Amino acid sequence: MSPQPFTLSQRLRYAFDNTLSKGTPALIGWLAVASTAFVGLTALIVTITGAAPTDDKGLPDPQPFASQMWDNLMRTLDSGTMGGDKGSHFYLFMMLAVTVGGVCIVGTLIGVISNGVGNQIDELRKGRSLVAERDHIVILGWSPQIFAVISELILGNEHRRNCITVLADRDKVGMDDEIRDRIADFKTTRVVTRRGIPNDLGDIKIANFNAARAIVILSPEGDEPDAEVIKSILAVTNHPARRTEKFHIVAEIRERKNMAPARLVGRDEAQLIETGDVIARVVAQTCRQTGLSTVYTELLDYGGDEIYFKEESSLKGLTFADALMAFESCALIGMKTADGAVQLNPPMTQVFGPGDKAIVVAKDLASVAADGKAPTLDRALLVHRQPTPTLPERTLLLGWNSRAKIIVRELDGYVAPGSSLTVIAEGDGIPGEVSAVTALLKNTTLDYREGDTTDRDTLEATQPEQYQHIIVLSYSDHRDVQKADASTLVTLLHLRDIETLSGANRYSIVTEMLDMRNRELAEITQADDFIVSERLTSLLVAQVTENKDLRALFDDIFDADGSEIYLKPAADYVKLGQPMSFWHVVEAARQRGHATIGYRLASGSNDASSSYGVSVNPNKSTMVTFSADDRVIVVVED
Repeated sequence: MSPQPFTLSQRLRYAFDNTLSKGTPALIGWLAVASTAFVGLTALIVTITGAAPTDDKGLPDPQPFASQMWDNLMRTLDSGTMGGDKGSHFYLFMMLAVTVGGVCIVGTLIGVISNGVGNQIDELRKGRSLVAERDHIVILGWSPQIFAVISELILGNEHRRNCITVLADRDKVGMDDEIRDRIADFKTTRVVTRRGIPNDLGDIKIANFNAARAIVILSPEGDEPDAEVIKSILAVTNHPARRTEKFHIVAEIRERKNMAPARLVGRDEAQLIETGDVIARVVAQTCRQTGLSTVYTELLDYGGDEIYFKEESSLKGLTFADALMAFESCALIGMKTADGAVQLNPPMTQVFGPGDKAIVVAKDLASVAADGKAPTLDRALLVHRQPTPTLPERTLLLGWNSRAKIIVRELDGYVAPGSSLTVIAEGDGIPGEVSAVTALLKNTTLDYREGDTTDRDTLEATQPEQYQHIIVLSYSDHRDVQKADASTLVTLLHLRDIETLSGANRYSIVTEMLDMRNRELAEITQADDFIVSERLTSLLVAQVTENKDLRALFDDIFDADGSEIYLKPAADYVKLGQPMSFWHVVEAARQRGHATIGYRLASGSNDASSSYGVSVNPNKSTMVTFSADDRVIVVVED
């Protein structure tokens, strides 16, 4: 049976409905057509019937059709015009009809425009319009780290105009409100938010990703966050309308097993940061060196001194050893060769060649200059004492999460043979994980004990004063952020109280805090080493966003192999109790093949306002007097 044909009325109604669905412009268009037809029809009736207004003398004053149509149009827009009309009853009736029709037309027009403006505001609040920016930074996704990332990118670009675009599947107004509540000063940066799915091919076009100078992909909360990150990388790199130039993508990956597929889809365009691995490696390093976490925070935070790469023509032909003494207001720590290799503390005999860049710690890129010339040094202040042999160490690990296995393996690579590690934790599956990692250890014996790390009796029975280093891990795998941090705080308070009551020498404590606000609460305990997961990874993401070469550099710093940052006894380099310029420390370290970036004074170890005694990149002319407990911050292989 053939379908019944549509009637003309149905076709016209369908066409009319389709036109109206196009929104406010279509409604205004139809209103204009209706108004023109109405005004033209009344003018035609008046002209054909011969009805005409009268002049001041009461005589008929006929008008041509065009003039009558204009007068009628004016009456539709101004109803008061009718008050002065004179003429026949029919003419007055027609003008009344025009005026009433005009009131309806103008009222409808106002309603249409008001509704259209309201709809447009609603659309803008939805955050679905194109971001007309170039050379901006695009952040795909939303997580608790976003506020720290944005804050650091604002500081890193405070001397130039900058735009950060956030694309996330959240309400735009809500995102704007949260960002304004958490970030007080935007300086020269504009933050633009848009609502969209970070791995949708259509939605990422809203952020104008092709014109971005960098794209940051945050790891979302929820199940399988790495899968969402990999999909977002794919959406950018394999987009049908992608640009021909390579992207600079910085993405967070939580689990090591997902690094391989992420590298496969990101190729050489993505700098991948394995957040859990970074935290674990830093914990392993800082637990043995009080103050090291403060050094890392200083290097990663744009509020202080950071690491920069710069080619200095005056260094060409100089060895790395000579170049160390060429900077007064910066600290040279490495070299990026012309072929792209990043070397931290290279051999002292290595020569700077054409295209090689100096890797320095400085306040900003503009201050990087080979402006130093060491004065005549008092060689009597230099010490050539051999370092004390590394002795076996005792470490206590309280708590457990997915990073614990990496921490144990990394710690085993730093300690001397015969060291011991005691683990106290509770939770399903922990004994099996402990057994698996124990089989991989070479220098450490591991003792696992099940127990509640927030219980005072459990902690006292462990005798924490017998250990040199204590690590307090967050139960982040099975508890939310606030509950996990609350347990960590309770454990930390018990440890400090036990230390005070026992009168024992202070043991070093590294505490993993997830929320930066909880770190501020914990500082009342006078502990100076904290690893804030959210904060540390956010700082690293921001740094790599501005300079992708930093990814390889921090890989080297955070790895047990290669060169790392150490806090060595000042007595190994210079004489104690003697005032001297920092040039002397640089020279003493240089003679031993070390690059120096600062010092830590024990007198400020409990003072948060002085960065717990840590001074990174002091001016070489700064005078300092070291005591027995002070440390020199150096970059060295072991």
